[in-house]
Amino acid sequence: MPREAPYLEVADALRARVLAGEWAVGERLPSRAQLAEEYGVGRNVTQRAVDRLIVEGLLEGRAGSGTYVRKPRQRMRMVRSRHREQRGGSPFRANMKEHGKPGTWEAHSTARTPAPDHIAERLAIDPGDPCVVTRYEFMADSQPVQLSTSWEPMAITDGTPVVLPEMGPLAGMGVVERMRSLGVVIDTAVEVPRPARATQEQANLLGIHPGDLLLVIERTYYDTEGRPVETADIVVPDIRWEVAYEVAIHHP
Repeated sequence: MPREAPYLEVADALRARVLAGEWAVGERLPSRAQLAEEYGVGRNVTQRAVDRLIVEGLLEGRAGSGTYVRKPRQRMRMVRSRHREQRGGSPFRANMKEHGKPGTWEAHSTARTPAPDHIAERLAIDPGDPCVVTRYEFMADSQPVQLSTSWEPMAITDGTPVVLPEMGPLAGMGVVERMRSLGVVIDTAVEVPRPARATQEQANLLGIHPGDLLLVIERTYYDTEGRPVETADIVVPDIRWEVAYEVAIHHP
């Protein structure tokens, strides 16, 4: 497993200290220079680590003053980032860990499910082609967090030990790791977020009211040749979670 980016390691350490109460709400953190010296890294690394925790909503920056522990949000923030797929294991579990919560899920897969037209279009396959469809209920501290319905073309996984996402040697390791075991390298994820209203079934599963606002994220994974290898609809209740996207800025 590749070593994660240094700034993520520093962010993990700082997050743990904030959640443990080392600095009280409203208290100023040490300067970037002090943190860089403490962790033995460059200031740019601590800058990115602190910026990450600001994105997550744990810290806030005050111009000309420094960085402070932010008052907890009523709605928690779910950060979606390219790094969540590079840290090994389940991206959801890693995201919940950042909130100090154990992330778990229940899943049910059905093989040889014919792809409906809209899924076939997203996966660049023919309508009716066999897929594995997996329906997930994700939880943290035994409370529902999000739902997801995932589709994978069986042309890629059929006859392999990883045909079912939650069974076999890589059960629960996520799409990226499972596909990599087959020599399929995922290097791009495209996400399209859309607002929606909860159906009765979604409301029952998420513990909210029918008609409550949802964020539905249409996510598709592509391999290095640009082939779509999995697509999913991720359903997040807006009343409990806000979704933030971390976008890396590359400098020449």
